[in-house]
Amino acid sequence: MNAVSNLLGTLFQRREAGIVVMIVLLVAAVGIIQPRFLSLETLRIVMLAIPLIMIAAMGQMMVLVARHVDLSIGSILGFSAIVAGMMFRDLPDWPVLVGVLVAVALGGALGLLNGLLVTIFKLPSIIVTLGTLSLYRGFVFLVSNSRQVDPQFIPKSLIQMSQTSPFIGIPWIVIIAFIVALLTYFFLDHTRLGRQIYAMGSNPVAAPLRGIRVVPVTLLVFTISGALAGLTGVIYASRFGYVNPGITGVGFEFTVIAAVVIGGVSINGGVGTVLGTVLGVILLGTVNVALPILGVSAFWQDAIYGTVIIVALLIDRSVRQRGIKALSGARSNA
Repeated sequence: MNAVSNLLGTLFQRREAGIVVMIVLLVAAVGIIQPRFLSLETLRIVMLAIPLIMIAAMGQMMVLVARHVDLSIGSILGFSAIVAGMMFRDLPDWPVLVGVLVAVALGGALGLLNGLLVTIFKLPSIIVTLGTLSLYRGFVFLVSNSRQVDPQFIPKSLIQMSQTSPFIGIPWIVIIAFIVALLTYFFLDHTRLGRQIYAMGSNPVAAPLRGIRVVPVTLLVFTISGALAGLTGVIYASRFGYVNPGITGVGFEFTVIAAVVIGGVSINGGVGTVLGTVLGVILLGTVNVALPILGVSAFWQDAIYGTVIIVALLIDRSVRQRGIKALSGARSNA
């Protein structure tokens, strides 16, 4: 009995357990108010809301763990999506995979540019990516001439990835998102380079003394973040069936950051798990679907995301302060 009690106590000390409880309470509360929320159709809608956020969140998580931030991912998503969409429109005989690879490569190149600006000029990443957010958004309008890629030009095979399923009704894009999350987990937790990202974020001053090459690691996390944003752009085209330069990816960075910080990733670097990020994405995806069902205006979503980010930051600060006090107490006792 004591063993079970200790196990439960250990579980509920983890941030992830708190997120699971929040998801359960949210589903229960919305289900009581609107019973139709507890249906298979709603579950499917929630599943379709998750992939876009989850894939980009894996890249943003790495950047935050390395003690940086990438505010440009929404614009990278939009630029990659519009370029891929234009390829589908103007080169219909080319394989869909070519468009996917171009979007990922383009996103990676833009992410690498972010990393180069941060490392070469030694500027704060929040300032650099705030600038490239606008710069890359300008690229979207420039290359597209402000023209939308209409649904008839998006390949049917790509759209079907959001509609068809190889396994118990789960669409392909959901499976792809969880594969990306699984690969991210193995990279961060089971490779030397992944551990170096955590070490660099925990103490960037001491990182070079431990043999960590800070500049290449920084370039890597920004490149991965950009590449995953590029992949998200193709998933966006699959999910919605069109690419509009005026709305694709706009404000997306704040949704992703909200999901990541809800999942327990610290903006001070060095702290965060893939499991926590996945749960944060699921919670935010559930909120996205619940608000319209409850009749809450979409205009309130940004306010809710902002509130969530502030609350998560306050929780993160509280946890860090408690950790510092505990460490100080342990040292004084020693």
